[in-house]
Amino acid sequence: MSTLFERAQKFKALHQRPGAFVIPNPWDIGSARLLAGLGFEALATTSAGAANALGMLDGELQRQQVIDHCRVIASATDLPLNADLENCFAHDPKQAAETIRLAAEAGAVGGSIEDYSGDATRPIYDFELAVDRVRAAVEMANSLEVPFLLTARTENFLHGKNDLDDTIRRLQAFEAAGAHVLYAPGLTTLDQVRAVTQAVTKPVNVLGVMVKGATVTQLAEAGAKRISVGGALARAAVTALIRTATQMRDQGSFAWTADLASGGEVKRLLKP
Repeated sequence: MSTLFERAQKFKALHQRPGAFVIPNPWDIGSARLLAGLGFEALATTSAGAANALGMLDGELQRQQVIDHCRVIASATDLPLNADLENCFAHDPKQAAETIRLAAEAGAVGGSIEDYSGDATRPIYDFELAVDRVRAAVEMANSLEVPFLLTARTENFLHGKNDLDDTIRRLQAFEAAGAHVLYAPGLTTLDQVRAVTQAVTKPVNVLGVMVKGATVTQLAEAGAKRISVGGALARAAVTALIRTATQMRDQGSFAWTADLASGGEVKRLLKP
């Protein structure tokens, strides 16, 4: 197994080399190992996928459950792991920053803090508090013995605030506060991606599945450095289960088995 420091160095290098890289989001040990076997260079947890795997909804997991999940996924492969830490499970900046330390101890070499408050009446933190939270998280990340890439997220587009100017303003402030990577999930066009990437100098993560029809090449040309898929892979697996199980129940058919991955292929990917 690679050391945590080696993983951190590899993760940093992925953000420094030319072009973009895809960082898929597994939801359990098996999916992490399958993705590693397929040749991906880094992995990221998904809050939705982690919750669904436990029969819960996105946002229902408590901090310790998320940290335990990070530990499980980090130990599953040799790949660098970026952790989806939601709003870091605290409103107070110092308390939120403590989640960064816990994620690093669990084996993550990167992680995110977002400005979604969890309050349906005021879903996005006020600007100054959002920046203070990022600043505290950066300070914690920079104090760790093993380098930790801190991703600062603004959730405007996921929570009804379709304001590109405010999104860019927040990302620029997060960059000034020291964030290593910037992320605005919910961008839906290449023009929006370009507007964001041209407004900042730090690497930008893009939720690729939201930019309809865009390819990795197009996203890279628009300035994306890191391309994730959030809970989409987990939903794809759930979708397949629902559709095939419904076919069995309603039609009594096993036709869906015709194009399954072979046991040999699964074995090769799980045990390379």
